[in-house]
Parts: sequence; structure tokens; C-alpha cells
Amino acid sequence: MNLRLKFNLVMIAAMTLGLALAWILTKEITEREAKRSVMAEAAAIMGMADAVRHYTGTQVQPILATQMQAQFLPQSIPFFAVQQTLEALTQRFPEYVFRQPTTNPTNPADRPAAWEGDIIKKLAEEPALKDLVTERKEAGRDLLSYVQPIRVESGTCLACHSTPEAAPRSMLDIYGPDNGFGWKVGDTIGAQIVSVSQDVPHARARQNLHTIMLGLCVVFAIMLLVLNILLHFSIVRPIRRMSKLADEISMGNIAVPEFPAAGKGEIGLLAVSFNRMRRSLVTAMEMLGD
Repeated sequence: MNLRLKFNLVMIAAMTLGLALAWILTKEITEREAKRSVMAEAAAIMGMADAVRHYTGTQVQPILATQMQAQFLPQSIPFFAVQQTLEALTQRFPEYVFRQPTTNPTNPADRPAAWEGDIIKKLAEEPALKDLVTERKEAGRDLLSYVQPIRVESGTCLACHSTPEAAPRSMLDIYGPDNGFGWKVGDTIGAQIVSVSQDVPHARARQNLHTIMLGLCVVFAIMLLVLNILLHFSIVRPIRRMSKLADEISMGNIAVPEFPAAGKGEIGLLAVSFNRMRRSLVTAMEMLGD
């Protein structure tokens, strides 16, 4: 086994070990960063929902207040506007699902599922809690959810949800007087939830991991190539030249030139020793010839 082969085997083993360690460390980092990225997108969706809710409550609802007495206009309801806007958004990004479950909704379709009810209860028990990330299994899928509480922060909502007497008659005609009332300022009445399958961050993490590992493989391959070039010109070629000169001398050819000793490294020291040995052999052979 020659020197070049031994060197390459050692380097490949070292690089393989390095790649394995990099895979282990990078895998965890990419998964964590992918999950953080997905939650940041969920938070952006939530911010859009808050903006739509605020705009509808402060700009649209007052304009339609008079018409609401004669005809119920869901477009003036902040929750309806948010739901419609986010449904249109999630059609373009179907991996995200937006929900606004409330414990006492006007529309029965907004009643919370069991797991949503547990989240709303937790948010109500901890008023200082501004957001929450949860994980759960549903229909055989692992789901990741970003949650923010829905709290009654002003009296705007109470125009429709304080008592049936205060609500627009047109709304009572559709939903009746039994649901969606009794809200008070400061109450946590529900939660807005953006859910996404764990497959989404996992796929992103895999893609990022493969890109990083491919980059490392290319870097290691270039390093191995450069090191082989340096090995050839700095060690292998000088040693082969010395070996050829030594063969010539051993065959009796004392006219071979000295090996050019360049530098003070190991090869340079070897060249100096080789030349000294050559001169000694030439002198000895000349003395024997005399």
C-alpha cells in the first residue's frame, strides 16, 4: 500500500467521521430552525388576523351599524371578516389551518373541540399568557399549533354580545338569543389557532440538512483534491526522484547529480542526508578504484 493510498484512506475516514458528526449536530439545529420558521409564519398569519379584526371593528362596523338594525350584515363582524380573509389566504397555503373557536359563540360552528377547549381554559387561567405553541396527534398526523387568546379588550364587541336586548334584531333573527351573550371586558372568550402538520417543518429541515451536507461534501472533496496535489508535489514526487537517484547510484552510476535540497522541512533534511550519503559513496568507490 503506497503513501498516497494510505493518506487518502486516512483522510476519507476522518472526513466521513466529520460528516457523521456534522449530520447529527446539524439535524437537530435544522429541525429546530424549521419549526421556528413555521411558527414565525403562523405568527404572521395571526398578525394579519388581528389587523383585519381591528380594521373591521373600527372602520367597517360603525359605517354599517344603521343597516344592521334592518338586515344582518356579517361583513361588519370582525370575527367573520377574519375568518373569510384567512380562508382565502389558506387556499393559497393549504398546509395552514386557521380556527377561531369560542366557548360561547354566536355561530354554533365556532364551538371548540375538546383540545381547543383545554387551550382556551388554560389561556383564561393565565391572563398574562400572550401566545402558546402546542403539539398533538389528529387522524394519524402530528400537528403543530400556534395559539393566541381572544380577549374582550374593549366595549366594541359588547354591542352585539353583552345581552340579547342590546344586540341587533337582525342578528337575533338568524342566531337567536341563546348563544354568544354575556361577554365582559377582560374575558378570555376563545382562541385563534393556526395549525400546521409537522410534515411541513420536517420537510424544510430535511431540505436544509441535505443542502448543508451536500455543501460539506463538496468542500471536503475540494480539500482532499488540494491535499493530494500538495502531497504529490511536496512529498511523493521528491521521494520518487530520490528513489530513482538511489537506484542509479546502487547500479554503479556515480555521475548522477545531487538532489536539489530546497527548504528546511523534512524533505529538505532528507535531501541533505541523501546528498551526504551520495558523496560518501562516491568517495568510497573512488578510493576503492584507486
